[in-house]
Amino acid sequence: MRYINKDSETVIIVIHEIYGINEHMKLVGKMLSEQNVDVYCPNLYEEETAFDYSEENTAYLHFMENVGFLNAAERIQRVISELGESYDKIYVVGFSVGATIAWLCSEEKGVDGIVGFYGSRIRDYIQMSPNCPTLLFFPEQEQSFNVAELINSLKEKDVEIHIFKGQHGFSDPYSSKYDEKLAKQAHKRLIEFITTE
Repeated sequence: MRYINKDSETVIIVIHEIYGINEHMKLVGKMLSEQNVDVYCPNLYEEETAFDYSEENTAYLHFMENVGFLNAAERIQRVISELGESYDKIYVVGFSVGATIAWLCSEEKGVDGIVGFYGSRIRDYIQMSPNCPTLLFFPEQEQSFNVAELINSLKEKDVEIHIFKGQHGFSDPYSSKYDEKLAKQAHKRLIEFITTE
């Protein structure tokens, strides 16, 4: 998925969730492109179709068995390197597993900033220290881990963190966990981040 603006010197790489390039990712791409930047969302899956939210377990297994975090990060790092030849600024924005992949790319040369929405598996790569401005959004509670513990372990790093009184998926209008007010707040800070960093 690509959104191209004429003469843009900035590109945003959007990394999708376990569901693939679904309507939410298309909406994010369109919204970001309205900032007069180019947007590129590489498909980490070979398939063109996306998983439905009701297929969460199947989608997660598919991601873990066929892609995986480190393999996905290598693929995104190659994209960063290729796009670096054409753009002055590169940002990486990821959602859920995509946020963890963005985190894994935060030490990469040529990245001007990363943004992660509910990257729960960042906890598995806590030893990393981003070399670029980093903005992370988390819900107050997650089913699979303790948010407060992860936030506490990130305090020593130069990372901007926002915690919202919502659930995983609060920024996704296609999710049952969507919260319009919280989504607008996160969206506002995201736009500020990519336009002022």
